[in-house]
Amino acid sequence: MSSPSEKDCPTAGSDAPSSTAPSPATPDQASPDQAPPGVAHPRSIRSFVMRAGRTTEGQARALSELGPKFVLPFTQQPLDLEATFGRKAPVVFEIGFGMGDATAKIAELLPDTDFIGCEVHEPGVGALLKQIGERSLTNVRIVQDDAVEVLKQMVPEASLAGMHIFFPDPWHKKKHNKRRLVQAGFVADVVKHLAPGGYLHCATDWEPYAQQMLEVLSAEPALVNTAQGYADKPAYRPLTKFENRGLRLGHGVWDLVFRKRA
Repeated sequence: MSSPSEKDCPTAGSDAPSSTAPSPATPDQASPDQAPPGVAHPRSIRSFVMRAGRTTEGQARALSELGPKFVLPFTQQPLDLEATFGRKAPVVFEIGFGMGDATAKIAELLPDTDFIGCEVHEPGVGALLKQIGERSLTNVRIVQDDAVEVLKQMVPEASLAGMHIFFPDPWHKKKHNKRRLVQAGFVADVVKHLAPGGYLHCATDWEPYAQQMLEVLSAEPALVNTAQGYADKPAYRPLTKFENRGLRLGHGVWDLVFRKRA
């Protein structure tokens, strides 16, 4: 799940597109009492919104060659994390990695940590697989499905060292705010899957959503804020080109880092 300014844009490169998806209806085109195409009824929050995208030849090749090794099939049974990665190591779960640039850079920076990234959009999955190959990463696995269900069904409780939610869809309009991912019920599910001392790191470039995140996370009794309000950007989170451009234009970015009480 991604904000339009961040993750909806394909990575730059010379790969030619191999397929083009039809443009879906936008949320604004849906009737007031009907969820937009690709979005669950507001009572059932999902981690994503279906959108158009093109898979390049390089991404398609990565999907074909690397997908069988690094993409995990959705299952309703909890993963054996040690068997999945072939070792015992801290595991971080990421929701909506977009085109995977930040995920790949963090995984390369932290080789002793394992990462499970969720993204439903094929171009993003292919882009991350391409980087996995280029960077020779072994500590990343991908699930191409709704991260909310992946978390509930596939991630063992109290198993995660951390969770990353970078630039989720802000659902700008007030009538759509209820579709935002970071809400009390979802945070309660997150807490169940964090190990004691595990962290939740959220980042957004939409200030009203940042305020909601701070309010919701602060209200969860099992979590404690690591900062007085918003956190400084942790060194491991890279700046994206869109974030750099926004900062040059005076736009803000807000990071929040909370830990589960021991």
